[in-house]
Amino acid sequence: MTSNPSRPSRRAVLGSAAAAALVAAAGTARAATTGGWPTEFPLPDGWLPEGIAIGREPYAYLGSRADGSVYRTDLRTGRGTVLHRGATGLVAVGLKVDDRDGLLYVAGGGGGTARIIDARSGAPRATHTLTEATGHFVNDVVLLGDRAWFTDSRGPVLYGVPRGRRGTVRALELTGDWEQTPDVNNANGVVGTPDGDGLIVVKSTPGELYHVDLRTGAARRIALAGAADVLNGDGLLRVGRTLYVVQNRLNLVSVWELDRRVTTATLRRTITDPRFDVPATVARYRDRLYLVNARFTSPQTPETTFDAVAVPL
Repeated sequence: MTSNPSRPSRRAVLGSAAAAALVAAAGTARAATTGGWPTEFPLPDGWLPEGIAIGREPYAYLGSRADGSVYRTDLRTGRGTVLHRGATGLVAVGLKVDDRDGLLYVAGGGGGTARIIDARSGAPRATHTLTEATGHFVNDVVLLGDRAWFTDSRGPVLYGVPRGRRGTVRALELTGDWEQTPDVNNANGVVGTPDGDGLIVVKSTPGELYHVDLRTGAARRIALAGAADVLNGDGLLRVGRTLYVVQNRLNLVSVWELDRRVTTATLRRTITDPRFDVPATVARYRDRLYLVNARFTSPQTPETTFDAVAVPL
């Protein structure tokens, strides 16, 4: 991956993530320029965020790579609190909120797990062990049909977890055009296809998009028109046939138009913002995109400050 020089934080210090009183009252975000809602909001120091999820209601959920905690922010005010407290050794990377049953599905990174959390109370509901093999990294998740599908950045496999608390996990091996590259992040962000029958997966290195058949696992590479690749592709968001690809260390979101058969993606524009500091994933609410700054090129310490920002859709 490419890298950017770190730059000084623009945010006021909010206090340690371990200080519950400060976290619960985490600061007021800057005023928005449209509609009166904030366009950026702070996270606790040392949070180490990567995933962001937004459902039907105006709340953003942001996971922590530090200990697997989940922070919930009110998009109307920019204020937030820790919804779910993790523990040493846990990780919360990609996550999605299910408006159907109020559950939050959380990718567990190197722990190889998928956790299910109550999105209202923060109470843990279930933990699925997706793989017990070392060297795997469960990275992102999408809800499609009766399953939550998780990517594994270090293995050619997708995991289908039953939506709810019970059921058998399905491991779907990636075949077809998919070739696993050793020692780098492969499968990362994932979304459903417009027809709801398959998945679109971004391969971070060397920067490719794939259409995956959920019946067979066959992955067909999507031709890119207008750019050579989607290098450092991380979180994905699809709105109709428009696909948003977060290219984290490039500090941009590339916007693509998919053809009807999801065989070709045509670059239409890119979104950049001076507040981007290695954005990792993206979620939508109304006419805005919300991105969390992972700041991978900055020190990842308990004192490092973090935030999320909003840009027009």
